[in-house]
Formats: sequence, C-alpha cells, structure tokens
Amino acid sequence: MSEQYAITFKTTLQYMLWDVSRYRVTEKRSYPALFVMCPGLIAGLYYRLGHWIWYADASPPTRSLLKFLRPFYIIGKRFVEIYSGISLSAQARIGRGLYINHFGSIFVGASIIGENCNLSHEVTIGVAGRGDKRGLPVVGDRVYFGAGAKVVGLVNIGNDVAIGANAVVTHDLEDCAVAVGVPAQVVSYKGSFDFVLYKDMYDDPKRVESLHDRDMWKDHAFNIEARKKVEL
Repeated sequence: MSEQYAITFKTTLQYMLWDVSRYRVTEKRSYPALFVMCPGLIAGLYYRLGHWIWYADASPPTRSLLKFLRPFYIIGKRFVEIYSGISLSAQARIGRGLYINHFGSIFVGASIIGENCNLSHEVTIGVAGRGDKRGLPVVGDRVYFGAGAKVVGLVNIGNDVAIGANAVVTHDLEDCAVAVGVPAQVVSYKGSFDFVLYKDMYDDPKRVESLHDRDMWKDHAFNIEARKKVEL
C-alpha cells in the first residue's frame, strides 16, 4: 500500500455505518440481533478500527499514541478471530460496505478490495507467486466470493464479478465475469447483481451503468419491481 495513503476517523465511522447498513439490508435483522447473530459484522468493524490505527490521517501526537495501541489491537484481534473465525489484515484496504455472511475460515491479506463486496465462508484472498510475480490481488466493487473461493497472487478482479464456490482464481477477471472451477474459468458475464445487495443499489449510477454495458437492464428492471413488492 502506498506510503501516502491515510484515512480519517470520520471516514472510518462512515464506512462502519455503511457496513452495518449492508447487514440490515441483507439479513433484515434488528440492530441488536445483527451484533449477536453476525460474527462477520464484529470482525469487519474491528478491522475498520485497526485499519485506522495503522493509517490514521491525524496529528503527529495522535499517530504516536496509535502506534502505542497497535500491540493491544493485535491481542484483541486474536480474540475476534477465535470468536468469528475471520482474519482481516489491518493493512488491507477494503471499501465501504463489506458483508461477510457466514462464520469461519476466512482470511484476507493486505489486499485492495472495493466497495460492497461479499465474502462467504472459507474464502482466502492473499499473497502468492515468486520473484517479480509475487503479490496480492486487487478487487473491484460489488464482487461476490462464493464459499471456499480462493483469489491469490498478482491478479486484478473487475467490478460486479461473481466467483463461484471453491473456485481458485489465479488470473485477471473482467467486469461482470462469472468464474467457476479449478483453475477458475469464465462461464458467463451475468455478473454478481443478484448476490450483492445494499441500500439504494437500484439507483447506484455505477451499478446501473454496469448493467447497461452488459445489456442486462431490462431483465434486471423486472427483478427490481418484483423485489420491491416483496419488500413492501
């Protein structure tokens, strides 16, 4: 991650609130129930705190204090990992709206991940390769990772991608790709639109543009109306 990167506490709080909103939309539970029934939410919020501790856009005295707190954060992280089965590196750069829908066996290294992404259980996103080919994935927005999916090495994952259960991705995937198998192969370009749910997604210009680009808007518009009737 670039040495110039920094994040404010205000932005961190905004990301936390957006994360909680994603759980509300997807799980349809009360706030107390979310914190009891969704260990992924606890792991995600704790990650946000650690990420700010490492990359705080703050005054020098505050940064010095935060460096002092890092060992305590690491100790707390071990308890969160035991509780949730989820390990999210504080050095990872994850956009707002992270949703982890199951307990267990999830590892995310110091990767870059976009907004409104879904992680299922047993997902690994981490470093791989040798020499100048060694590195970490860069993941776009609104990406869905199925149970057991593995994305490792210097790979770029586009926006609105769906990665199937137990798929192993070791090469780049274009926007809206649906990839399955070992090694992962693209089977369609229907994207992750039906799997990634979040507040105001029907009016999200980036998502709408992606649907139009794949000529999927008409079919999706029908699904929107059907979903809205159910939600009412």
